[in-house]
Amino acid sequence: MSSRKLVGLAGSYNRPSKTFALIDHVAARAAGRYGFETSVYDLTDVGPSLGLAQHRSGLDADGARILEEIVSADVLVIGAPTFKGSYPGLFKHFIDLIDPDQLRAKPVIITATGGGDRHALMVEHQLRPLFGFFMAHTLPTAVYASDRDFADYRITSGELLQRVGQAVAELSAFFPDAGSDLVAAE
Repeated sequence: MSSRKLVGLAGSYNRPSKTFALIDHVAARAAGRYGFETSVYDLTDVGPSLGLAQHRSGLDADGARILEEIVSADVLVIGAPTFKGSYPGLFKHFIDLIDPDQLRAKPVIITATGGGDRHALMVEHQLRPLFGFFMAHTLPTAVYASDRDFADYRITSGELLQRVGQAVAELSAFFPDAGSDLVAAE
């Protein structure tokens, strides 16, 4: 069986980042269950050319490579910090550089982080419609985490861990033959 690839993207420039920590955790859980090869990036990895790129060809080598990894991945874990009720503008700008057909039918776990509960619907009102435009398959369970779910950029909330597990389990609809021996190890 060929190796399946999961790519995570945190729509944040901050390091360390709760958004990156959440996406990295989701990616690791999915890799453990399904055997995915994983890569997780943030906007700093995409590089400084992002802000100037009017087209995909305007990205530097790092940005172009990450964009190519995203469109060629078998599954995505996408997340953004909540900024004034939505995702950051440069995150959206990066997504705008993707041709809409390149994400068609791709399974996507959507995630977001924010300071408190009032931002929790960002995943449903901002991220789900964005990836719906691309005709990607956003999984039914979205994952939102607030500041209280972390300590030192590590997930400490049992409820959040359970929600992550639920979202990861939903990938079995796309990869039913993967991970049957790995599930017992969770």
